Amino acid sequence: MGFVAWCPTTRAGYARTMPAKEYRRNALARTEQALMRLLVPLGIVPHTYLLEVRGARSGRLRTVPVTVVENGGRWLVAPYGERAWVRNVRASGAGRLRRGRRTTDVRLEEVGPEEAAPVLQRYWRVASAARPYFDVGARPELDDFRRVVGSHPVFRVLA
Repeated sequence: MGFVAWCPTTRAGYARTMPAKEYRRNALARTEQALMRLLVPLGIVPHTYLLEVRGARSGRLRTVPVTVVENGGRWLVAPYGERAWVRNVRASGAGRLRRGRRTTDVRLEEVGPEEAAPVLQRYWRVASAARPYFDVGARPELDDFRRVVGSHPVFRVLA
């Protein structure tokens, strides 16, 4: 099911369904990530941290910008699905969050669908740039997020 988008060029009341956008790491995405790596250490971007995690195979330290969601706790959401940082977190269960001059070592625990759905809903509200990657509709309910929870891993952040 795709989200319903208003299409002004058609008859009044007509809407078309659009599928969730698929994340592609292209030149624009690499540029955005590089910019975030510069701005996040300055503490400028709200809710955003740099996650440092060891590569599951290489053992090298990897850094990726992430949005930490507050929803009765602290949570990390993978808005673009299973990516390298998700596999690395699953393998290590730990990482380091950096924002401004503050660095915190954290444990990261993946949660099941019942805990993840309300976090995804909160994330969808906070991180508007990621909305096109969620196949939940224009006015999603909690059940819509339960349906897509398998496509967006969620991790509880434990200090």
